[in-house]
Amino acid sequence: MKFADFITTSAIRAELKSQTKDAVIEELVQALLDAGEIDADQREDIIASIMKREELGSTGIGRGVAVPHTKHPSVQKLVGTVGVSESGVDFDSLDGERVQLFFLLISPPERPGDHLRALENISRQLRDDAFCRFLKQSKTPEDIQQLLQEADDNQFVSG
Repeated sequence: MKFADFITTSAIRAELKSQTKDAVIEELVQALLDAGEIDADQREDIIASIMKREELGSTGIGRGVAVPHTKHPSVQKLVGTVGVSESGVDFDSLDGERVQLFFLLISPPERPGDHLRALENISRQLRDDAFCRFLKQSKTPEDIQQLLQEADDNQFVSG
């Protein structure tokens, strides 16, 4: 699975304004709403679902990266977005570091395979230091989209 399969380009946020975990999740869900990927009447329920997942254990996976995600019946296909925070956000990460890179995913409950493939793709790409460094330095959604395209084209990860 490639980033192009689930990242909504118009929902990418290169300069997140939020400074807290809850606010980042709300900002990224709002970005998907603004892009037409989720219904307005489902916004609060989706946010609550993501926060409930966070209670099970932080999706701040370390090295400045978090992958907040949930399964929700209101979406017909896997949707996601990317956000970058220049200063970083305290996200209760496993390594205690502030998070700068956020990949938010929402998938239909009946498609767990897509959800897992997307998480696997993200984690594989994020093992590449150059990819993470360039992503953290991105200043525009277009820069981020270009990096995701290069990752899809296997220009970062070997093997």
